[in-house]
Amino acid sequence: MNSSVDGHKSPMEKTVHIAIVTSPGFSHLVPIVQFSKRLVHLHPHFHVTCLIPSLGSTPSASKSFLQTLPPNINSIFLQPVNPEDLPQGDAIETQIQFTVTLSLASIHEALKNLTSSTPFVALVVDSFAFEALDFAQEFNLLSYIYFPASATTLSWYFYVPTLDKETSCEYRDFHEPIEIPGCVPIQGRDLNNQSQDRSSQVYKLFLDRVQRFLLVDGIFVNSFLEMEKGPIEALKDEERGYPCVYPVGPIVQSGDDAKGLDLECLKWLDKQQVGSVLYVSFGSGGTLSQEQVNELAYGLELSNHKFLWVVRAPSGLASDAYLSAKNNVDPLEFLPCGFLERTKEQGVVIPSWAPQVQVLSHSSVGGFLTHCGWNSILESVLNGVPLITWPLFAEQRMNAVVLSEGLKVGVRPKLNENGLVEREEIVEVIKSLMKGEKGVELRKRIKELKEDAINAIREGGSSTKTLSQLVLKWKSLV
Repeated sequence: MNSSVDGHKSPMEKTVHIAIVTSPGFSHLVPIVQFSKRLVHLHPHFHVTCLIPSLGSTPSASKSFLQTLPPNINSIFLQPVNPEDLPQGDAIETQIQFTVTLSLASIHEALKNLTSSTPFVALVVDSFAFEALDFAQEFNLLSYIYFPASATTLSWYFYVPTLDKETSCEYRDFHEPIEIPGCVPIQGRDLNNQSQDRSSQVYKLFLDRVQRFLLVDGIFVNSFLEMEKGPIEALKDEERGYPCVYPVGPIVQSGDDAKGLDLECLKWLDKQQVGSVLYVSFGSGGTLSQEQVNELAYGLELSNHKFLWVVRAPSGLASDAYLSAKNNVDPLEFLPCGFLERTKEQGVVIPSWAPQVQVLSHSSVGGFLTHCGWNSILESVLNGVPLITWPLFAEQRMNAVVLSEGLKVGVRPKLNENGLVEREEIVEVIKSLMKGEKGVELRKRIKELKEDAINAIREGGSSTKTLSQLVLKWKSLV
């Protein structure tokens, strides 16, 4: 076995240096750093330097996470951006992007210092940090984007300039689903948030970002051929003139963050029957309205199914966790009166955080009610857990369509005319997933997808081979 896969560096091999630039916030830091960990695990002669912009003080979660990294990944925290320098009241995507823009001078200075003494071969940036790619040519680096979302979402990114030129109405007003090359048809109202108002600054920034994507040397996408064959093949169609696309997933967190913790929820899961528990979580930034929290609580109660629910304080706006105000409120206070007492034999409610990787890998978990963030989806696939798809924002509605209509490993609840999922509908989808014939089919399909996912990242698997081919190219430049 050669040194690139056995975890040992040959004394003859030169070190290959890569720089990565993250976007601000823990949820943007983790995916690109997980990619870096995968790279140096498979190819130990690689060294990665992470440049990290931040808004205000660096979150403690980010610092703790970075302390767990292997020695051939190191981090440089850039000068923090003052939150008061950002446009107030703008959409979350705009604030992330402006934070990167205001960090460009620091990024340039860091790259200048790094490359003056060490030969770097490539610059890999998070998809919101695309402006940093302007420095790649100056420092003689190949340029890449790490795209932590689905190949379907990337296909939409590349298709949107064409649709923008051909049509003038809002995409949500289309009568027919939009046919993105290689993808399951998607209704306009299910496209990403940035596409929902074509007159907005968010949409204009989105189009600018997409145009910059088209100029890179390559894009890493956190997916795998067997999961998204249609969109991946469309993205690789040379006639379309796209940059090289490298499916390298599934790349997820290992769950080491919960090692050694004495967690009551895992002890409770140990006592439940195999496949009997529904895990309910809306991710690090997902919040529901008070009315929706009530409906979900009553739905879980009326379903008579075991559940493990990660509850957050309600909010009228869904936003990225790193920009949310730190509220010292107990999320359990917002549950319906008497709910915890009535359901104490039926379920467990946890405020704010659960060890998701351990929960999804537990034998008693038989379903996952999720906001459809791509990381959560991949974690569920790797553990063979079927889904109730409950998207909130960003590109999550697109992911829900892929899961429920394309891959058929999830069931999506219907909204009423006020955009609410009512308790009766919640009971219906829980029973469908956990008990019904449809649930049997969903479980069968996701077990097959789990095998494909595991095989993709094995030695010789589709994603491992894709990454190794690129590594050969990078090594030839040293």
